[in-house]
Amino acid sequence: MSSISSISGYSDYSAYGTIARGGRISKASEGASELAIQEKTESQVRGLDTGAENLKDAKSVLNIEDGALGQVTDYLQSIRQLSLQAMNGTMSDDDKASIQNQIDQYKQGINDIAGGTTYNEKKLLDGSAGNMTVASDNNGSTETVGTYNMATQALGIDDFDVTGDFDISRIDDALSKVTDSRTNAGAQTNAIDYALTYNSHAAMELNGFQMDSEESRSVEALQKLKSQQVMDVYQTQMQKKKMEDEQQKAMSVFV
Repeated sequence: MSSISSISGYSDYSAYGTIARGGRISKASEGASELAIQEKTESQVRGLDTGAENLKDAKSVLNIEDGALGQVTDYLQSIRQLSLQAMNGTMSDDDKASIQNQIDQYKQGINDIAGGTTYNEKKLLDGSAGNMTVASDNNGSTETVGTYNMATQALGIDDFDVTGDFDISRIDDALSKVTDSRTNAGAQTNAIDYALTYNSHAAMELNGFQMDSEESRSVEALQKLKSQQVMDVYQTQMQKKKMEDEQQKAMSVFV
């Protein structure tokens, strides 16, 4: 029976590993060009996934900015409304001082937002961060996230005072600046959403290609394995029959 064992020992069952890995190639001996394509595909998918995470962070920044800019807008609208009230010639100086006190509180609220709006310890609305650039895909493409300066000094209303002569157009200019910033942030958000959609579709296509390739290799390996097993069974049976024939011939000598 040692002869039978020796026959099956010559078979190459390396296909077992390919099947167990779902068709993935782990070494160049299994297919150098296929391994290179597999590694390149994985690199592209990893790059797209990393880019997607970067874009999600960038979108979070823009969402925070938009919410904060909306609050600044509300404060400015309130200041404008109070300014219109102060333009009433029937008001006393005390009335105007009371209105100014409320305006000062709103201005402080704007400065608190400018100084307190942060993401990952970066201040987004005090003018200190500058633009942020993030890698968006596996090719090193980038998207830019703008930051702004919404402090009352930057808005031009730091010394706005309705108790004396004042120009309400300064508030309108400040509102216009905030609106422009929100518009720009909205455009950047749309660009990031587009990039995220592209990354998602591209990663799905690459993963689909990789899965198809792996499935094809797995099927091919399974077919090869089955062929080897059939051949091993056939050879074993032939060897067994040969041994039985030889034994029968040997026995016939003594008959």
